[in-house]
Amino acid sequence: MSTIIKKTRTYIPQNLEIKWENLSPIFEELQNRNIDNKDDLEQWLRNKSELEAALEEDFAWRYIKMSCDTANQQLVKDFQYFATEIEPKIAPIANQLNKKLVESPFVEQLDQQKYFVYLRSVRKALELFREENIPLFTELQVKQQQYQGVTGAMSVTLNQQEYTLEQAGNFLKDTDRSVRQDAWETIQQRRLVDKDQLNILFDELVKLRHQVALNAGFENYRDYMFQALGRFDYSPKDCYDFAEAIEKEIVPILREQAEKRRQALALDDLRPWDLDVSTTGKPALKPFQNGDELIDKSIACFNQINPTLGEKLALMKANQLFDVESRMGKAPGGYNYPLAETGAPFIFMNSANSFRDLTTMVHEGGHAIHTFLTANLELNDFKHCPSEVAELASMSMELISMDQWSVYFDQEEDLIRAKKEQLVDVLKTLPWVAIIDQFQHWIYTNPEHNAADREEAFKQIYQRFGAGFANWEGYEKQFGNVWQKQLHLFEVPFYYIEYAIAQLGAIAVWKNYKENPQKGLQQYLDALTLGYTKPMNEIYETAGIKFDFSAAYINELAAFVKTELEKLD
Repeated sequence: MSTIIKKTRTYIPQNLEIKWENLSPIFEELQNRNIDNKDDLEQWLRNKSELEAALEEDFAWRYIKMSCDTANQQLVKDFQYFATEIEPKIAPIANQLNKKLVESPFVEQLDQQKYFVYLRSVRKALELFREENIPLFTELQVKQQQYQGVTGAMSVTLNQQEYTLEQAGNFLKDTDRSVRQDAWETIQQRRLVDKDQLNILFDELVKLRHQVALNAGFENYRDYMFQALGRFDYSPKDCYDFAEAIEKEIVPILREQAEKRRQALALDDLRPWDLDVSTTGKPALKPFQNGDELIDKSIACFNQINPTLGEKLALMKANQLFDVESRMGKAPGGYNYPLAETGAPFIFMNSANSFRDLTTMVHEGGHAIHTFLTANLELNDFKHCPSEVAELASMSMELISMDQWSVYFDQEEDLIRAKKEQLVDVLKTLPWVAIIDQFQHWIYTNPEHNAADREEAFKQIYQRFGAGFANWEGYEKQFGNVWQKQLHLFEVPFYYIEYAIAQLGAIAVWKNYKENPQKGLQQYLDALTLGYTKPMNEIYETAGIKFDFSAAYINELAAFVKTELEKLD
């Protein structure tokens, strides 16, 4: 497998060291350059894009290295250097460059179809920019990273052995109920140790975010973020309606599934530690033994969908663009980080050799394919997809890949079990997204709340969507603290509703794929190749699906998933 070669730079020095004194003259040149015609303007855009890609990749590596080893203070400092010394200096100049673009007499001569989405985003950024928010964004960057430091240090001791919380989660699949309960209580107790520290951190984040919104002329951070995230296609009201539709259409199906689970496990009621164990009475699925095997089997799986997809993951492996195993001091969660200049991504995750890790890998693998497909788009900004599109790439891959999961499972019954678990998880995603989304609406439209108010609000929202369909009696503290495990709330506020919108889209992509694999896959890949050069509804149409999250559409797609589940019985 070949080495990935970065694109040759044509504007900035090949070995540019990312320090402000090196960057400043380049930004000044862009700012002062004469633009005398449309061709000059397009060349200026390409040069600006090359600089932005180099900066993004430099920041990406700082973030990746820090999340791979949160205890390494030098890596934390390297990340903070960019956040505190480079980003704040770029922000006002980037705003000036945006002005230079939109005020250029040649901007109207640009291909309006090609640049429509990009120019719309630039105009929105200009509208929202406030000089006084720059130091607040810097402070937010540094504070948000503190969440990784706190959670990356969490571990528990079970059976006299130390485990990360991800590794300890495997005990929740044990067929011995007392083992599950002990593990669950131990994990929750560990989370409670840092509850107050994380609450204080979150209070600080809410305060800073609210001030950002006020500075930009908004009543609250929710309304500001809808603009900042470029949500041109739906409103807060649509999110409330969506939550109601999920409550009406999805929660009853999951309540039915939970009752089946209770009966199969022969329990009086389900407790929080009964939700992950298999109802077959068999041990947890073991699709692979270690991180290397997970990567190799995933390459084989993608190969069987389409050889060019497998080649992309193999290329990543050859270039060491994976860090998949859980270990002490590693940040929680998983992500696919695009490397803007390299044209490939880095996949980070916390595998504990469980079935959930398989779905995480194919999910991040979907993002990775998206990164490769958009690598050669002309401008860096063309690759910045809204999350509703980015998550369509990953969530569709979770479902498309299912037909090739025999790569991970030798036994037919294990394969069927895995598919069943995945489809139930698809449905479970929707209420959890509604919970986190509605919780965020409450947090930021009630900015004066305290930690106790927040906990009460979370409990009420969690109850509304079934609260995991378990009896939490005697564990009220743990119940009110469940939200703290969701890193998006701390690190990427208001990024969550996209998972549900994309989940519906992914079900529709999978439905097309099941009806006609070749055409369904091609439509999906064609949509991803667009990056963000078309409005969101057009990207969804290219994928052969609707951008829709109405109750009727939710009902139609949930019925399809339910039918597919019944076929596996």
